Amino acid sequence: MKTEILKALAQPTRLKILECCKDGEKCICEIVPAIQGEQSNISRHISLMQKSHLVATRKEGVKVFVKVSDPQIFEILEKVNTILRNQMKEQKKLLTQI
Repeated sequence: MKTEILKALAQPTRLKILECCKDGEKCICEIVPAIQGEQSNISRHISLMQKSHLVATRKEGVKVFVKVSDPQIFEILEKVNTILRNQMKEQKKLLTQI
């Protein structure tokens, strides 16, 4: 299960979809222009994310709405960003020593 979640997060389009839905449920018709992608491609990514339980979807007529299943995922993403910032600081230190 853990590997499925991490694998699902290891793709830039999926991260953009999560960020787009950070403030609440969004229709796929809103996500497509927000992340400038193809509707079929975004729908495929959402389906994979749904299988990993990162997002949930619901239909209303012909529209499909997407929401983040557990907002704690953003805490994980923030931790990853912190790790990356720390690594960049260390690399910068090493470069200044050269």
